Amino acid sequence: MPRLFQRILASLATLLIAAHADAFEAGWMQIQTAGATPDAPKTTVALYYPTLAAPRVVAMGPFSVDAAIGGKPVDKVKALILLSHGISGTELGHSTLAQALARNGYLVAALRHPGDNYQDRSLLEKGPERYFDERPRQASRVIDAILADPTWKARIAADSQGPLVGALGHSAGGYTVLALAGAKPDLSRMKKHCQAEASEDPIFCSLARPGEATPPPPVATTSPSLLPSLKDERVRAIVAMAPTGVLLTAESLAAVRSATMIYEAELDRFLVPRFHAEWVASNLPAANLHRVPNAWHFAFMNAPSMPIPSHDGDVAANPPGFDRTAFLNQLAVEITAFFGKTLL
Repeated sequence: MPRLFQRILASLATLLIAAHADAFEAGWMQIQTAGATPDAPKTTVALYYPTLAAPRVVAMGPFSVDAAIGGKPVDKVKALILLSHGISGTELGHSTLAQALARNGYLVAALRHPGDNYQDRSLLEKGPERYFDERPRQASRVIDAILADPTWKARIAADSQGPLVGALGHSAGGYTVLALAGAKPDLSRMKKHCQAEASEDPIFCSLARPGEATPPPPVATTSPSLLPSLKDERVRAIVAMAPTGVLLTAESLAAVRSATMIYEAELDRFLVPRFHAEWVASNLPAANLHRVPNAWHFAFMNAPSMPIPSHDGDVAANPPGFDRTAFLNQLAVEITAFFGKTLL
């Protein structure tokens, strides 16, 4: 009996170790990566990663992270996930999702898009051609930097095709990751859409450049309509949450081969789903559309601790009866499972 009891204890211990093999905490650190040219400003990137160090809640402006600041990373991570925020956003606005991925063994690189963040809107001022071209390029440069960084390149899992890389984005970030997957923007689609549907998609079609009293035309007449491919072959799976999608061509969406998951907020007024998320999903080769009931556009972001105004009201506001905290926790489970199925 004593030997049998010892065997049972040993078996239980083995099961417990296996069950907790991926039960990490989230680490956090901030790095700077190079811009497009040597004299270009550096890009701020928040890294969320698995660690064994103890976490704590740290307020960072209107958002907070629950992580071990500067904690030592584990030796191996399952994959690199690029995270792209929405228009005028921040690298800290999706911490619940990033922390969940880190706790499950992923390295998440959340960039602050140069020229399109809460501190700097200069990219927006350069017009739609530059805006929609540069955003995916910024994301690819961050992937370049992480995969070349001695701290991380040996830690990221790889197979015969190279390092395992996915991407996650919200709003304009949803567009960004779709472009990385091979979807191509045609600015003439946006122009025609806003000429015909401005009253049905008013926020998207009325966004003005800062300082202008009236909105500019969605597309400058001197701009080429179809932008070059911005596909990043390293990105194998993407999640696009309430993406800017109306400008993406049906042909390019049909040719996307990366695994995709698309989310729409049922009551989204910022990017009306039938013109954006549903257009994207209806043209992808494998539709994978998830509708979030009773949700507004910013449901996919952590709620800030103070009011943040937007073209659609306070970023922290929710429709009556919508529990953003519960939703984000469930979303984290779903997204982690998606990347586990498609990347590993």
